[in-house]
Amino acid sequence: MICLQKLNLFINKQLLIQKLQQSFKTFQKMERSKDKIILFDVDGTLTKPRNIVEQDMIDTLAELKKKHYVAVVGGSDLHKIIEQLTKPVVDSFDYCFSENGTYSLKEGQFFAKRSIGDEIGEDKLKKFINTTLRLLSEIDIPVKRGTFIEYRNGMINISPIGRNCSQQERDEFEKFDLQHNIRKNLISKLESEFPDLNLKYSIGGQISFDVFPIGWDKTYCLRFLEEFKEIHFYGDKTFPGGNDYEIYTSERTVGHSVKNFQETIASIKENFLN
Repeated sequence: MICLQKLNLFINKQLLIQKLQQSFKTFQKMERSKDKIILFDVDGTLTKPRNIVEQDMIDTLAELKKKHYVAVVGGSDLHKIIEQLTKPVVDSFDYCFSENGTYSLKEGQFFAKRSIGDEIGEDKLKKFINTTLRLLSEIDIPVKRGTFIEYRNGMINISPIGRNCSQQERDEFEKFDLQHNIRKNLISKLESEFPDLNLKYSIGGQISFDVFPIGWDKTYCLRFLEEFKEIHFYGDKTFPGGNDYEIYTSERTVGHSVKNFQETIASIKENFLN
């Protein structure tokens, strides 16, 4: 039964990818004004948290790209963004900025990369990771799994519960965190331990937070979009401390705050497809 379910999921995903390729194959021939670009967060904005993009969103993005340039920026690495959006969708974006733009694609092709290890140095990075592991071991929460620290090109992702948790455990931790401020308290301790590293701490998603050099938040990607006169940004974590806050409030962007991908679709249709 389990094998049959996995086979059905695989077949459905392949059918989805074929449909995506058909939806986006004409985009390269279109001429669009570079006055405006629409930039999206991924988790909670284009998809449900850590879920694959749904057909309604795919269709809406396809219509949007007929009129405007479209880009995506996420804190996750490229592999995780592709898991959620699928490769045909990622390749269809004019720009894909993974890890806040420290690993960037243009029309599906890599063009820019920057490393947190090179920025702060290996000795300081090692001390930071060792201290974080110690503080994580002292946190008492109902469930702990694996992959508590994930090193990425432009940032470090820290998860008190561990990124290997199930979706149900994610949902339960998110509620527990809202009540007990697990992530906020851990961030406060790290800020006290490392006041001189010039690091920024940004809560995103359900179970983790990102750590990166100041200035390497999502506004980092804006340096690659200087040719556009108007940049619209959509995100769900637009509150102070959320990983969309800096770019949402930037003078370079017109910010749109949404609670879920359904609100994103409604706003796109209202503002850009009428």
